[in-house]
Amino acid sequence: MAASSRSGSGQSGSGKKFWLLGGGVLLVIALYTGGWFYAASALKTTVLKAIAPRDQAGVSGECADIEFRGYPFRIGLFCSKIDVDDNVNGVSATFGALRSAAQVYAPGDIVWELDSPAEIRTSNGLSISAQWTNLQASLATRLQGVDHSSTVIEGLKAMAVSSYTGQTMSFDAARTEIHLRQNGADLDGAISVQDANTAIKDWPQIFPKLSASINLTVAGKAGLIDGSDRNGLNGATGELRRIVADIGDGKVMTLTGPFSFDEQGFLSGKFKLEIEQLGPWGDSLKQAFPDIASTVNTATKLLKALAGGGDKVSVDLVVDRGNATVSGFIPLGRIPPI
Repeated sequence: MAASSRSGSGQSGSGKKFWLLGGGVLLVIALYTGGWFYAASALKTTVLKAIAPRDQAGVSGECADIEFRGYPFRIGLFCSKIDVDDNVNGVSATFGALRSAAQVYAPGDIVWELDSPAEIRTSNGLSISAQWTNLQASLATRLQGVDHSSTVIEGLKAMAVSSYTGQTMSFDAARTEIHLRQNGADLDGAISVQDANTAIKDWPQIFPKLSASINLTVAGKAGLIDGSDRNGLNGATGELRRIVADIGDGKVMTLTGPFSFDEQGFLSGKFKLEIEQLGPWGDSLKQAFPDIASTVNTATKLLKALAGGGDKVSVDLVVDRGNATVSGFIPLGRIPPI
């Protein structure tokens, strides 16, 4: 009798342990599932902010036909279309399908792809359309927001049309790369284009096919990478480490120096401009603008005199609230505000 009681008691204890274990497993699964969907929602927010880096009222991003995939080991977000509306600045945009993913063990490291076409419209009558063969990007988020991001675009073709002026400008590039990172409170940026063409309707083809790269730092503007800085570039200062434009055959321009934007968005700076193959550059300008050939000849002779008769010249390019001059006395024109 005693043995039978002990046996029944042991079975009852085993049953309780089984149910406790089963309940614990279910609780862990429920918590994990809740965490997965929370991470998936955070992924959506982060990617949309990367596409439209804003962090203020009046700006919204919508992901059509949204699907979360990859459970349980991978977090994936899929949308058939992206819509962005900035009611504050009067800008709206649409993009093609979006695919993004992150590993469960590293939800802050995100990769994503975006399909063309893209359409961007502004309240001041500017319309931009773009297509590309491939757009891939990655970003890493940390406690301070987006720490760094990289975007590679293959086969970009874009066109901008102003309904106010009727002007049309087109741009295409075989490959475009954009790399941004937080450097303490500063923002570091590196942008490059390969085999790029720019054309303005009814204008001479003044922009030859070129490859170019830009490397710069903007002080105190780390928040521009994810839109947490709401002031933009107005009032910002920075250092242009290097801009290089290469149109082949040794014709290279390099620009370096400090810069700043005032509160109205006008650029100021003192840059060092280096031109290699000055004669061929002048010939290209005269072919594009035959009406100013005499002016180009005068400027070329003056720059060669500064270079001691050589074909490689280094001069100061001074910009004062948008007014650009060479060495402070040869006017180049006016740069509009950003």
